[in-house]
Amino acid sequence: MASESTIFIATGRRKTATARIRITEGSGKITINGRTFENYFPNDNSSRQAVRPLMTVELRENIDVTANVRGGGSGGQAGAVAHGIARALQKYNEELRIPLKRAGHLTRDPREKERKKPGQPGARKRFQFSKR
Repeated sequence: MASESTIFIATGRRKTATARIRITEGSGKITINGRTFENYFPNDNSSRQAVRPLMTVELRENIDVTANVRGGGSGGQAGAVAHGIARALQKYNEELRIPLKRAGHLTRDPREKERKKPGQPGARKRFQFSKR
């Protein structure tokens, strides 16, 4: 049997996106939903946001990440991946909690889309008022 490597699992969430993250020690390979990182997040802004926790603790080249992401758009998914990576890194090494917390990676962004209200076209927008 091959050598056993320890796997650290965490869940990250942002808006309606949920990411299940598995990290292991390796060569810096990132796979999301079976696709390469560059292929899944071609947008430069989303790709940078997703790996920001790894950059903060300077482990981008030492950790392999495998992610399954569901729901939301590309921005929400990138935030969910970043949140999950930060939580998995905390399990990987408890000493990383302080720099991750200072950078704000361990805090879940609670903002969700506001629901549409009855009798109006959106959450906040109203139909045009006509006095006559």
